[in-house]
Amino acid sequence: MLLLSKSANCHVGGFALTSIAWILCSIATGLPQWRVWYLNETVFTEPTTAFIGLWRVCIYHQNSKPGSARVCHEYTYHDSFIPLDVRIVQHLLLFSNMLGLIATVTTIFALRNVYAEKVQKNVTHNPFIISAILNIVASIFVLLAVLFNYFSVINKSGIAFPPSFHLPFYPPKQRIGIANVVACICALMFLGSGAIFISYTSSAEKQVFPEI
Repeated sequence: MLLLSKSANCHVGGFALTSIAWILCSIATGLPQWRVWYLNETVFTEPTTAFIGLWRVCIYHQNSKPGSARVCHEYTYHDSFIPLDVRIVQHLLLFSNMLGLIATVTTIFALRNVYAEKVQKNVTHNPFIISAILNIVASIFVLLAVLFNYFSVINKSGIAFPPSFHLPFYPPKQRIGIANVVACICALMFLGSGAIFISYTSSAEKQVFPEI
């Protein structure tokens, strides 16, 4: 019972990782800084930076008045101008959010069963296996989203925004935004929590076959 208790306490940390990873995944999905475009005076009257996100683009005019320095344009999944690479990242992040939420809920039920000693009937059964699989799959999806965005920036892929956005097809210079960093941290947390949950089986087996 002591080993089982210590293992369960370890998995409380895994639950914390899952919860934080899911929150970070939601934040990364909503951040506009997936791509950062630098636009010069040949397109605008002043130096301008555009943050390209999955659901909106925010344009910052450096020398404008405070009230007009930032202009954001939102778009939906149904807008026809959204390129395939952005749609793929949208799908991957949405699926990751769903998997992270389900993994968090299943982890809560697994922890409740462990602390209620409902796993004693079959001590070799891993009650966290579903959470582990969901977290690992979510981690893979997030990493794929980061890679798709990375290659889009490296290949200088353009976006045909509507004329009302006043943005070119592709900028003179662009780089990867902070949303990619948040997504990478999220993926590592998902992967770490999945590894912790998978390790529960070995702890249960040690209880069945204690060392002499």
